[in-house]
Amino acid sequence: MTDSNEVLAEKLNTAWKFFHHGGYIDGFGHISARTQDPNRVLMTPHELDGNSHPEDFVIVDLGGKQYGSDVKLPGEIEIHLGIYRNRPDVGSVSHFHCCHATSFSMSEHALEPSYFVASIFQSGVPIHPDPQLVSTRELGEGLAKTLGPHRAALIRAHGIVVTGTDIEEMAAGVYILEDNAKRTWIAASMGKHETLGKAEAIELEGKVLKHRGPIKRVWRFINETVAAQS
Repeated sequence: MTDSNEVLAEKLNTAWKFFHHGGYIDGFGHISARTQDPNRVLMTPHELDGNSHPEDFVIVDLGGKQYGSDVKLPGEIEIHLGIYRNRPDVGSVSHFHCCHATSFSMSEHALEPSYFVASIFQSGVPIHPDPQLVSTRELGEGLAKTLGPHRAALIRAHGIVVTGTDIEEMAAGVYILEDNAKRTWIAASMGKHETLGKAEAIELEGKVLKHRGPIKRVWRFINETVAAQS
């Protein structure tokens, strides 16, 4: 069952603090989570620094109408709304401009899993060809189409989009995607490099997601890191 709005806001705030202090947010970025009402989400406002609080997150419906607040919303809110409208299985969405992962959107190399935890991306990380801001419903629908059934997508020369069934899975996914890109970049700089084979990646993904052990570990790491910064 989906957490209450209060719990969702607490988790979003923890994830946001981790990403902000961890350098994932270079002035750009936003995260969200679907509420118990599947047609409403909680998300970051347009401007939010690292000194965030749970009450800063805004309730918005899938048409973009906000409730209980009149703060400015992210210009690319349709990244989130487009995905939620098309993917009922998605419970949380993020968008960042992470350096290592984004660089693969401009490379001849596909961003494939190169270590075992990244097997959660074995279905592929498609590249959305349009680098412009996703600022309209039409553009949001186009991005959602590119994402398709996958967990994440790259926006060419722009950034990343990562989804999850819940906040924990989304946050772990962002961490793992960028970490996998960095590991792949390091390996490739040494010369010929390898990525996981399709069959072994599928097998590993099943093990990773069966009890979500690695997802829980990353989420615990996120919480411990934020607690240590307080």
